[in-house]
Amino acid sequence: MSDTQSVETTLEHGVLRLVLNRPDKLNAFNEAMHEELRAGVDRAASDPAVRAVLLTGAGRAFSAGQDLGARDPRAGGPPPDLGETLGRYYNPLIRAIRGLDKPVVAAVNGVAAGAGANVALACDIVLAAESARFIQAFSRLGLVPDAGGSWTLTHLLGEARAKALAMTAEPLGAAQAAEWGLIWRAVPDDALMAEATALAERLAAGPTVGLGLTKAAIQAASDNDLDTQLELERELQRRAGHSADYAEGVAAFLEKRPAAFTGK
Repeated sequence: MSDTQSVETTLEHGVLRLVLNRPDKLNAFNEAMHEELRAGVDRAASDPAVRAVLLTGAGRAFSAGQDLGARDPRAGGPPPDLGETLGRYYNPLIRAIRGLDKPVVAAVNGVAAGAGANVALACDIVLAAESARFIQAFSRLGLVPDAGGSWTLTHLLGEARAKALAMTAEPLGAAQAAEWGLIWRAVPDDALMAEATALAERLAAGPTVGLGLTKAAIQAASDNDLDTQLELERELQRRAGHSADYAEGVAAFLEKRPAAFTGK
């Protein structure tokens, strides 16, 4: 485990576990947490020992979003430049998670509100405790969804549900989120971390070259027409076919044995 304060980091069985660790603040984001989480994602991108990422929160929340403690308008002074915060921290983080060529699993262990919800939803596979809630809390502050929220909600749920969740800030329970297709699965609270860890380790032991290319293909499909997507599949499949993982997968199939993928 690292000696950082805001994000605890461990690497085991190819899974880099990143734990948001400000439980007394419901894991709300401050500058230190932003920097440490981004460093963890950057490590996942550059360290070949990392085959998958598991993101979760300490305590009773995943993340309550941005820490507003330092933004009290009663203190006076000019209004904060929230666009600068997005440009410096949230937007690069969302791009890094989406662009990472390795699977990212989120285990939402409690409330995920505001930007905290949308950081979770940027991950590739989202599991949530049955007691967890997703809250687009921005309208309570007179703000718009950020950290990719307006894009993610619309793409996954459609305009009607996206507008309603964003404008009312009503909590969405984990079971409903799974039923609507916003997340992968809701699981009993006491089973969340075991199931999320098993899933992340399974992905880490898999053909991560192909998994990363699959991630890229599916993310591109939202904006591509069919012909463009077919050409993308052709190019990505060519790359996958040149990988050692593909050769091992075929050999294991023909030899009727489990494959030993190396992520190369």
